[in-house]
Amino acid sequence: MSLPGVLPDHEIRALLDAGAIRPAAPLAEGQVQPASLDLRLGARAWRVRASFLAGAGRLVEERLAEFAMHEISLEGGAVLERGCVYLAPLQEALRLPPGLSAAANAKSSTGRLDLFTRLVTDRGVEFDTIPEGYEGPLYAEISPRAFSVLVRPGARLNQIRFRRGRAALDDAALAALHAEARLVDGEARIDGGLAFSVDLAPREDGIVGWRALDNAPLIDLDRIGHYEPEEFFAPVRPLAGGGVILDPGAFYILVSREAVHVPPLFAAEMTPYMAVAGEFRVHYAGFFDPGFGHAEAGGAGARGVLEVRCHEAPFALEHGQVVGRLVYERMTSRPAALYGAGLRSNYQGQGLKLAKQFR
Repeated sequence: MSLPGVLPDHEIRALLDAGAIRPAAPLAEGQVQPASLDLRLGARAWRVRASFLAGAGRLVEERLAEFAMHEISLEGGAVLERGCVYLAPLQEALRLPPGLSAAANAKSSTGRLDLFTRLVTDRGVEFDTIPEGYEGPLYAEISPRAFSVLVRPGARLNQIRFRRGRAALDDAALAALHAEARLVDGEARIDGGLAFSVDLAPREDGIVGWRALDNAPLIDLDRIGHYEPEEFFAPVRPLAGGGVILDPGAFYILVSREAVHVPPLFAAEMTPYMAVAGEFRVHYAGFFDPGFGHAEAGGAGARGVLEVRCHEAPFALEHGQVVGRLVYERMTSRPAALYGAGLRSNYQGQGLKLAKQFR
C-alpha cells in the first residue's frame, strides 16, 4: 500500500516513466528537485486583459478567446512588461492517477523578483491547485509587479509538488517533530503551523531589508550573478525607535528571525498571507525542500526570505512580529538528493538574500 505524503524526486521520475507527467521535451538537468518538479515555459505567451480561471467544465483555450489581447513568441527572448498580465503554456502536461493531487508555487527567485506567477489548469476553479486524476495542459499566469523581465522558452518560474492523501502535520505532531529534530533555533511557537517572525535588527551595515525601486532597468532572467542590487533596490534601515513602516503598493525583501530546519523525511510550505497580522502578503514562493537548513545537507539553519507587499494602508512592522506560519508535511520516502547536498541550491544557509540574478 502506498504511503500518504509528498512525493520525493525518485517517485517524481517514476511518474514521468509511467506517463503521468508528459513533457513536450526531455527534462532538463536539475528540473527534478528533492520534493518538486520545476515547470518550463513553452515557446509562446498571450498578453491578457485580466487574470482568469477556466472555471468548472471549461478549457483555458476557450477563455483565451475572451481575454487574449495578442500573442507573443518567446523564441529568442521576449519582454514581459511590469504591470501587465500574461498567460503562457508550459512544456509539462499531466495525466494524474487516482489518489494523487498536486499543488504549485512560484520558485524562490521568481518571488524575490516580485514576478507574480500562478498555475492555471483546464476546468480549474482555484489557482495553483491540481485535483486528483487531472488530465490536461498546464499554464503559467505571469504578472511582473516590480520589474519588467526578459524570458525565453524553458524558463522555470514555478514548480509543482505531488501529494498522496493527507501530508500536513497537525500541531501535536509538529511539536513532537520539533522535540526530536529542532525545527527552529530557540523557542518553537506552534499554532496552526510553526510561527515565524520578521528580523528587523540591523546588520553591521545597518540594513534590515531591500525595497524595490520604481522604473528600474530590465532583468534578463538568464543572467545569474549579473546585476548590482542598488540599480533595482534601495536599502531599508529601521526607524529611530525600531521597526519599519511598509508603504502601500511597495515591494520589500525582508528575512525571518528564525533559522529554519527541514529534516530529510519532511517538506514545508510557508503560508503566504495572514490577515490577522496586518494587510500585507509575506511570501510568494512557499516551498521548502527536504534538507533546507538541515545538518545532513550541510546546513546549520537557514532564514526564510520574506517577499512582502503591503496593501490598503501604511503598516508599522516591528522586530520579532509574527508574520506567517510554516506548515510541515510528511514525505512518502526520503529523497535521493537533499536540498543543498550535491545540488546547485542557491539559498542553502541563506540570510537576507536577493534573487540569484544579483551579485
